[in-house]
Amino acid sequence: MSQRTIALVTGANKGIGYEIAVGLGALGWSVGVGARDDRRRTSAVEKLRAADVDAFGVPLDVTDDASATAAARLIEERAGRLDVLVNNAAITGGMPQEPSRVDPATIRTAVETNVIGVIRVTNAMLPLLRRSTSPRIVNMSSSVGSLTRQSGLAGERTTGPVAVAYAPSKTFLNAVTVQYARELSGTNILINLGCPGFVATDLNGFRGVRTPAQGAAIAVKLATLPDDGPTGGFFEDAGEVPW
Repeated sequence: MSQRTIALVTGANKGIGYEIAVGLGALGWSVGVGARDDRRRTSAVEKLRAADVDAFGVPLDVTDDASATAAARLIEERAGRLDVLVNNAAITGGMPQEPSRVDPATIRTAVETNVIGVIRVTNAMLPLLRRSTSPRIVNMSSSVGSLTRQSGLAGERTTGPVAVAYAPSKTFLNAVTVQYARELSGTNILINLGCPGFVATDLNGFRGVRTPAQGAAIAVKLATLPDDGPTGGFFEDAGEVPW
């Protein structure tokens, strides 16, 4: 069994997820590249290995129960445990997303990946995380998941376009993460939310003002929290994000 710290990053074949894998690999960790597209996953693993990262591919469709179970089995066979899970995979769900115009299927699609997918993968990996001495779970959220920022309360500027599928799915994820923190209270598993900021990725047509590497930094920070670190929090580079 591997003595390296073992991490799994979902949606790690590109963008922020790939840069999270880069950041964790730079620590000398063994990083599972979770992705459903075989070609892109293989390409990402090859690039990471070329950069001296101990990367390995993990076929993973977060919307599929059998896929999540198979991913957990792969990691168990490879390492016997999991130290860090970064739930990064997400979709916008497609446009338009004005509440009066949206197709309800668009909302279901966003929630299936961005919320239920996180629950599905987390629950599949929890038995492996419980075998770790310092397990960490990082759920990648967004500024648009903050109701304070969306509503303009407390002087915060409203952020992002009107998006009744994507933005509320991140708010939903925030709430789910708090429930996990409550359930896992008293264990050594720390679970937190990371906000990458407005990053230029294909999710937003590359309109963001931050690089994927900058967006990945908060995930690396939360993945490496000390044992007395916070749990159930929502953080960005500057500190806590208002709920």
